[in-house]
Amino acid sequence: MADVEIGIGKNVRVGYGLDAVGIVPSRRTRDPADVSLAWEIDAYHFDLPIVAAPADAVTSPESAIAVGRQGGLGVLHLEGLWTRHEDPEPLLDEVAELGARSGAVAATRRLRELYAAPVQPELIGARLARMREAGVVTAAALRPQKVRALCPHVLAAGVDLLVIHGTAVSAEHQSRRTEPLNLKQFIGQLDIPVIVGGCASFSTALHLMRTGAAGVIVGVGAGLGDDTAETLGIGVPLATAIADAAGARMRYLDESGGRYVHVIAHGDLRTGGDAAKAVACGADAVMVDSPLAQAVDAPGRGSVWSMEILHSDLPRGRWAPVETSRTVAEILTGGEVAAEDGVANIAGALRAAMATTGYATLKEFQKAEIMIAAGR
Repeated sequence: MADVEIGIGKNVRVGYGLDAVGIVPSRRTRDPADVSLAWEIDAYHFDLPIVAAPADAVTSPESAIAVGRQGGLGVLHLEGLWTRHEDPEPLLDEVAELGARSGAVAATRRLRELYAAPVQPELIGARLARMREAGVVTAAALRPQKVRALCPHVLAAGVDLLVIHGTAVSAEHQSRRTEPLNLKQFIGQLDIPVIVGGCASFSTALHLMRTGAAGVIVGVGAGLGDDTAETLGIGVPLATAIADAAGARMRYLDESGGRYVHVIAHGDLRTGGDAAKAVACGADAVMVDSPLAQAVDAPGRGSVWSMEILHSDLPRGRWAPVETSRTVAEILTGGEVAAEDGVANIAGALRAAMATTGYATLKEFQKAEIMIAAGR
């Protein structure tokens, strides 16, 4: 697409969010029973292409297990409350009650006090052991600035997938204060697959793929409780970001001689329709936070906040209330619950979208025709 001039000396690209995208039906339809939502990354197979975001309001050891038993992947953030406090359950109750009584500012302030406690390595082992004993794929997340210090404890505890996750992760971080993490060298030393992100451009996605990552997370800022766009002015419309990363995947597939790197979309994904549009734009899977935070069995107790709250110089992320009415299982796969708001049965909605437009697999669905409404 040609650049648009917003003023003398500054041309910009036009980007599109998922709300501007529509999936065009093909010449055939399919029986939903013939549609596969299976997703594989490295040696691990999943029945659903859904990843629970590494955020304390979304993923605890128990909710990660619940997501895994439904066929998805739960990622536990190892710098969260679960590794800083022996028993975070009463603390989460306290924050929820404080938010309901005194509002978001008070709840956010209390959360930042709780995150000031140090990470305890022995709790890393205990939390991962709980997930591993349940028989689900064990995935854990760390921020780039902490991964070198904490990764030995993670590896000793045993983990199947490591996620290096931040607001915006690059392959070439520069600093005069500390020795930067060399992602390519670091990933090359590990025997487990690594997923890295977020990123939001063709060039950054390509550079992250060249580090040896098994997957890249695409999206800057995500869902309720994240104020990166407002605080920093950083944000890329997700449909365009996914399409750019899918283009980088094609480039890297060619230059690497056939190595496929998965694109995982992470943004304001609220419904099965959002998940369908993300896959149609080129994603292999979606990482969700606010829909799962609405589960009655979510650790946030009817609230959500992003892990950007961990930033010390400019803490971001805010506590925000959400409506709760369904379990994790019902939000992912439905059960007997109606889906008036589109939140329940994300997997069922994705399956129905693929069947209605005639695609049998996620890889086929990535080739679906997409249309933008005039004037969007």
